[in-house]
Amino acid sequence: KNQESITAMYLLLHIAFQQSVNINTCMILILNMARFRIMPLVCMMLHFKQVSAFSSYVASSHISSHNQERSNPRSSHRLMSTSYGMPTELPDSLDDSAAIAAQGCADFFQDAGSMSRCRVDFDTSVGDETYTTLKSSTQFMQKFVTALCYELIPGVKEMREKEMTTLANAKIELKQLMDKEGLSSFENEEHDTNSEGGDNSEEKSTSNPRLEELKFIIQNGGREPRDSSTPLWTGPKARIYFPDEGSAALARRDWKPTAANPEDSLVPPCVEFSSCGGVQLQDNSKDELVFFFCPKASEAEFVEEALSRSEETLGDKLKLVVFVNPLLVDMGVTGFGMAGRMLRERLIDRLVQTYYLRTLPWGALTRLYPRQFTVWQEDEYAPDGYRMIKSMDRLPSNPEVEDIYDIENGLANDPEKAKGFGFLNALGDFVNGMTKL
Repeated sequence: KNQESITAMYLLLHIAFQQSVNINTCMILILNMARFRIMPLVCMMLHFKQVSAFSSYVASSHISSHNQERSNPRSSHRLMSTSYGMPTELPDSLDDSAAIAAQGCADFFQDAGSMSRCRVDFDTSVGDETYTTLKSSTQFMQKFVTALCYELIPGVKEMREKEMTTLANAKIELKQLMDKEGLSSFENEEHDTNSEGGDNSEEKSTSNPRLEELKFIIQNGGREPRDSSTPLWTGPKARIYFPDEGSAALARRDWKPTAANPEDSLVPPCVEFSSCGGVQLQDNSKDELVFFFCPKASEAEFVEEALSRSEETLGDKLKLVVFVNPLLVDMGVTGFGMAGRMLRERLIDRLVQTYYLRTLPWGALTRLYPRQFTVWQEDEYAPDGYRMIKSMDRLPSNPEVEDIYDIENGLANDPEKAKGFGFLNALGDFVNGMTKL
């Protein structure tokens, strides 16, 4: 009658179908296990052996239950997604990839609740080191931050929708007024003025103040006029920590979150920029989303301090912390010994992989929470140009990815077929043995 028992029953039924075991026999086995109260023991074995993806399901269910006890209003109504354990599809474009990554993070927040930590890895360089990771993933970061702010920061999406509606209505009303008064369209007015001279513009001038008001609204993209001393956004904020102050200042200039015209902004007005290191003078009392963009091993100490400080001061107001393309373990800085292992245990291993996309010379590897890691290979005969060759519940290492490709294409033998399926195979043998009793 609990989540662990349901998970174990699902696993045994799954194995029964894989091993062609009689379903009635498997059900008798499940009832006997429940009768003798050994179901929790089987669940514990399944959890520690990490068979398939169901052990993570138990852990995620525990996280959801824990946050329901904290009466989190946004996670109490929703448990795990029905897409759990399914393969992950490839995105259609960079924009699609950013939107999918944001949706995965939002789903994880719904399941895990406030003060959750996750990571997003996006690498389409295929080994090309011409540009740094920060440079090559900047465009993805802009679109990803925008999409996630629309999902989790209240009021941001509504503000943008209002601006777009105001802009569309202003264009319609302006066209109607100009047609009524026999004036040229607003888009061609400047061209006509330059080509026909100033006298013509005086002839076409009008005393209707509504026309100038509508033109001002259109020039500002539907955004309401404001005084320079009045902040554009006063609600909850999203903060991005860059590796250094130089990259943070460059983003502050180029991303233009508070531009007069929202069409010129690459991120919403709720976004603020900080750097790893230096003097921190920003007010983070309104932060609800925190991003660490490409943090390096040299900033690991600051990242831990900033993360701990944010969680302590903000508490449940801090919804989600997202690490984007982190590289916190480096041979030249932390090493791969005790220092690197301790850093992994304290910080890196606690991060849930909500999105992963890495292009390969022959395909791609991707994962969207709560789905599985999926390896895709280019195939000109496939409908979308790719076919799935492997789906698994954990991130495979680089040698494992190459082995998957070699086995799929007949360049190597599959060791699993020769050695069986480990614990899953042993449990299947146990079920088969029960049929002979």
